[in-house]
Amino acid sequence: MIYSTLVDCATLAAHLDDARWIIFDCRHQLADPAAGEAAYAKGHLPGAVFLHLDRDLASPLNGCNGRHPLPDPQLLAQKLGAAGVSAQTQVVVYDDAAGMIAGRLWWLLRWLGHERVALLDGGLQQWLKEARPLSTELPESVPAVFEIAMRALTVSTGVVQANLTGGDLCVIDARSPDRFRGENETLDPAGGHIPGARNRFFRDNLDADGQFRPAAELRREFLALLAGVEPKQAVMQCGSGVSACHNLLAMEIAGLPGARLYPGSWSEWCSDPARPVAC
Repeated sequence: MIYSTLVDCATLAAHLDDARWIIFDCRHQLADPAAGEAAYAKGHLPGAVFLHLDRDLASPLNGCNGRHPLPDPQLLAQKLGAAGVSAQTQVVVYDDAAGMIAGRLWWLLRWLGHERVALLDGGLQQWLKEARPLSTELPESVPAVFEIAMRALTVSTGVVQANLTGGDLCVIDARSPDRFRGENETLDPAGGHIPGARNRFFRDNLDADGQFRPAAELRREFLALLAGVEPKQAVMQCGSGVSACHNLLAMEIAGLPGARLYPGSWSEWCSDPARPVAC
């Protein structure tokens, strides 16, 4: 069986010794970039490989490409291959942040053409809640060849800007409602949102236990948000192209595939003061 959206803890636990399954730990704190790797060293899911949001899942900043530009596909493919990921590998990603960071790797793998990737539903918290083991051992990876089959899953700033007058796309912002309104902005130099964007806080995809809500509920809410726009005309964004991937995953779970990512998101948009801002 192929898992392409979510996998539960029991299923993953049954495959911990399966060489065809590879786990990635994506823990990260925006305010403390070293925290995730330190937490990994203290204890991680058995066999998990650590990938860092800034070093591995993003490329260098140049001041106008957002806070987490997409990584170079070839470099990321090399890292995935070094960890043992091939076309037949079932990848599982997790974090301790409601899937906010791990969702980025889920999307990146799909961007590179790898469908066998799922997010651990409930993340590290659910794993520990079920009294499952952690390890401090570093995995011994068997290198593989990761072949790229790029998919057209992104839109540029130019496309988003042209949409201000065209209006064919539905831009959905995954940030919290206060940041969407331009309040309590601490990460980017300006507050507000892209004119015409609609707000869907990524945490609204989860239930009280931090697991994804039923597909039918997600579908109903995203269809209401799209208001007649086809899913393939939806563009997901957030502050830097990370939590937006959570909404992309939720739409896949809801059976609404085809939405794309604006990678630079708000941090790239607001880097140019000539671009309009709404609050």
